[in-house]
Amino acid sequence: MSSTAEIEGVEATDKSPVQQVEMTVPTTDDPTLPAVTFRMWVLGLISCVLLSFINQFYWYRNNPLNVSSIAAQVVVVPLGRLMARTLPTRPFFQGTRLQFTMNPGPFNIKEHVLITIFANSGAGSVYATHILSAVKLYYKREITFLPALIVMLTTQVLGFGWAGIFRKFLVEPAEMWWPGTLVQVSLFRALNEKEKRAKGQVSRTQFFIIVMVLAFAYTIFSGYFFQMLIAMSWVCWAAPKTVFWQQLGSGVNGLGLGSFAIDWSAISSYLGTPLASPWFATANIAIGYVLVMYVVTPVCYYLNIYDAKTFPIYSAHLFQSNGEKYDILSIIDSKFHLDRNAYAQAGPVHLSTFFAVTYGLGFATLTATIVHVVLFNGSEIWKQIKAVFGKGTKKIDIHTRLMTKYKSVPMWWFLVVLLANILLSLFACMYYNQMLQLPWWGLLLACVIAFMFTLPIGIISATTNQTPGLNIITEYVIGYIYPERPVANMCFKVYGYISMTQALTFLQDFKLGHYMKIAPRAMFMAQVVGSVVSAVVYTGTAWFMMESIPNLCDSANLSKGSPWTCPNDGTFFTASVIWGLLGPRRIFGNLGEYGKVNWFFFGGAIAPVFAWLAHKIYPDTKWISLINLPVLIGATSMMPPASSVNFNSWLICAFLSGYVVYRYRPEWWKRYNYVTSGGLDAGSAFLSVTIAIVMQFNKGFMVDWWGNNVDGCPLASCPTAKGIIVDGCPVF
Repeated sequence: MSSTAEIEGVEATDKSPVQQVEMTVPTTDDPTLPAVTFRMWVLGLISCVLLSFINQFYWYRNNPLNVSSIAAQVVVVPLGRLMARTLPTRPFFQGTRLQFTMNPGPFNIKEHVLITIFANSGAGSVYATHILSAVKLYYKREITFLPALIVMLTTQVLGFGWAGIFRKFLVEPAEMWWPGTLVQVSLFRALNEKEKRAKGQVSRTQFFIIVMVLAFAYTIFSGYFFQMLIAMSWVCWAAPKTVFWQQLGSGVNGLGLGSFAIDWSAISSYLGTPLASPWFATANIAIGYVLVMYVVTPVCYYLNIYDAKTFPIYSAHLFQSNGEKYDILSIIDSKFHLDRNAYAQAGPVHLSTFFAVTYGLGFATLTATIVHVVLFNGSEIWKQIKAVFGKGTKKIDIHTRLMTKYKSVPMWWFLVVLLANILLSLFACMYYNQMLQLPWWGLLLACVIAFMFTLPIGIISATTNQTPGLNIITEYVIGYIYPERPVANMCFKVYGYISMTQALTFLQDFKLGHYMKIAPRAMFMAQVVGSVVSAVVYTGTAWFMMESIPNLCDSANLSKGSPWTCPNDGTFFTASVIWGLLGPRRIFGNLGEYGKVNWFFFGGAIAPVFAWLAHKIYPDTKWISLINLPVLIGATSMMPPASSVNFNSWLICAFLSGYVVYRYRPEWWKRYNYVTSGGLDAGSAFLSVTIAIVMQFNKGFMVDWWGNNVDGCPLASCPTAKGIIVDGCPVF
């Protein structure tokens, strides 16, 4: 009997056309398993709240630890099973529509998936908190709690509208397979399916607990007693009074040659867990990082391009022509706009060498992504687009066929969420215009950009795992149309960029539920509630920390060794000055110093052409096919705020996991790799939050000795141009 049948232009098959999906995703379903249970609500909401609090708490630290949903995905299994053994089974409100039981039976995989969806909401940062931080902490201006909450809430939930409109094209078709979901599918199966454990071997749950406890204990040492483990820049120790060697060796403010960290928060804080990175991606990142950090940057600096020696070799700050930090507040008028007279008197803004290169690489990555996808995936995407829009035969794989048992989410649910968010956003922009600066038409334009790019970028992301960012496009557009208004630029970027990103996140979660056979309406409920709860917790946590921690994000006034340096927010603030307060014309346009950086757009566009030609000329050379120019060129997109010590340590761990262990101990890797990552995330986070709450708020508990002198390279930020005077630096 054939496993494939074609009816009225629909080809139904018992297999998935994507081999990776066929190998990973189960092809069975038990519709009788309860998913929306008391246990799901309790563990899901707790996971969402805890991850939201921890991730926002860490957001302001010099090594912001992003605790992924994998930690919750692993830890809720024993908790769910404990609840199944101990909770009462008697029904409540028996005989009514509200009837439920706290314990419907054994803890099952569908409950587990929905709990993880809640955790995903808490694990993903609320990007709009950057606006709150920039306005209150950097610009020293007033923004009240309600408009801040509205912006954070609407930017998180607005993407539901785009997700609902395009879910038929980006979730149901088998061709839209979302490669990133397969990692979680593998972990779900590992944690829920019965395993045969050999005598003397520990289970995955036991191994997770061991790793978590060890990480918790070790982080007491690295996070409190011996903080130098966060950045071991040993090259600086050999030349404590030489600027050159400290520039070369500093893992925080320099090139980081030989610098490394033995602390999980420093390793995973910016690039995420290295244990989940495929080796080919790690290799592309490593090549891009080495070329940028150890070739392009030092060449530009020591050739003094753009007067590079007048400024630090690595910094996200803005500078005056004499090497002093630019006083941004002095060029803002009473209306929170650019004071042109003050700016003319202060002179143009200058960037550090690495920061200028980073923006250029951002331009190149955008064009490289488009050209790369067209050349390497264009024909495949075109076939998939035709299938999605009904031209040709539409393939229905076994997973889509199994999902027909469940009621789909009505389109009007998504449209109500979309309309409500747009109206609430319009209210905020109009009623709080003095604070947010964004006019009503700016909000609608941002929504149009997000709507236009969700489908094409969604197709790219769902088939190639490459997701081009819209941040540069949105900053450029509003920067030219509506310059000299920094908050308007930030809000436009968040509504145009993040709502599209959130839409893709929702669609990816829908695909995860699709693979795990979760009812779409239950998925919708978990995503909406999780997004709302996480937005409220993120906002509340950020507000609490701003009110509680003196000089938060103010590096000049923080005590020595303070962790509250806010590298992410500092970079966001700098971007708001460049794109919003000054506008792209005064930086990269005809009024700016860095017009030649625009050539990176062209360079990024032609680079994939050479890789494509090489692949055509040498089709049998495997390593050429693994070159991914968008990943390679964009390798350092997180720098700054990430620094070289973060990349060095991440690359070492990713190499050991993705190449050495995966190749030479594949069974161990399959069984314990992701469990190890979850344990390290959980243990490090729990202990570090404990340290921060119990000890860091009380200066009397601080241990002051040389082992807590992180990095130990004070001269790395010094300029080397002749006659430039900076406090604490030698004059050349």
